[in-house]
Amino acid sequence: MSGKAPTVAAVQLSIDDLAVEHNTDRLRERVGDLPARVDVAVCPEYALTGFVDDGRIREVALDRSDALDRLTAIAAAGDVALVAGYVECGPANDGRSKSGSGGGYESEGGSELGNGGEPGESDVGTVEYYNATAYVPAPGSEGREPTVYRKRHLWSGERELLTPGTDRVVVETPVGPTGILTCYDLNFVAESTWFTERAVDALFVPGAWPAAHAANWRLLLRARALDGVRWVVGAGRTGGSGSRTGESERLEYAGNSLVARPDGRVAAALGHGERDLIATLERAVLDRQRDLIGSVPDTKDR
Repeated sequence: MSGKAPTVAAVQLSIDDLAVEHNTDRLRERVGDLPARVDVAVCPEYALTGFVDDGRIREVALDRSDALDRLTAIAAAGDVALVAGYVECGPANDGRSKSGSGGGYESEGGSELGNGGEPGESDVGTVEYYNATAYVPAPGSEGREPTVYRKRHLWSGERELLTPGTDRVVVETPVGPTGILTCYDLNFVAESTWFTERAVDALFVPGAWPAAHAANWRLLLRARALDGVRWVVGAGRTGGSGSRTGESERLEYAGNSLVARPDGRVAAALGHGERDLIATLERAVLDRQRDLIGSVPDTKDR
């Protein structure tokens, strides 16, 4: 990490379910308009595809190559590293980056996995659907490749259509070593503990939290910052579901993007509007809190 304190943006926006081209264009516009000082843009869950809890979502699912091509172009538009979600179709539980120097993985069973690798023989020809979040390094990040995390804890209608991921992901970002969680993953303390043991400096959390439960989203983001003594950046979807598909039942999303400090306090937050939340994450703030609490492995010489 350079000497400059990194600046992150949570890009809070409304997403059109099943409208991949529209969402891609909108995301490129929003990320391209970010201030030059922003190093990382974190976008909501399903930012490219949206989500509906029926079989239509499989018709717009993106394969890994297509999704990363889109997201790489979006990152280039803003000259930033990018975090964004989509529905992925691909080989069974091959969550790893194909070229792979972007991050590290651990499987559900606890074995360490390298970053590369093709699916095993038993997976060939098997296609599954996942809630995926990609981290795409900024243009010119030599030696770093995109990394994809597949959401491990599926919520409600997702369970009928998608397969849970098995791997956790740590990526090297301008903020330092960073874990990725997606929305409902926040509820599981074991996920937080795993990242605490690895002393990540931040968590990036794309979300699509229902507006009726916005208080829980805010509370959990702060809790995950406090229990792991790290920065947490939550990027929330706003607006409603089905905005271009004529759905009769409209779910309102919370927005409420938030940056939580390592002491659990709120550094910056948004309400429900389509806006960008921009915050600088000072290393000294993290170091002071870790010195005070003493519960996270020492990483000062890292």
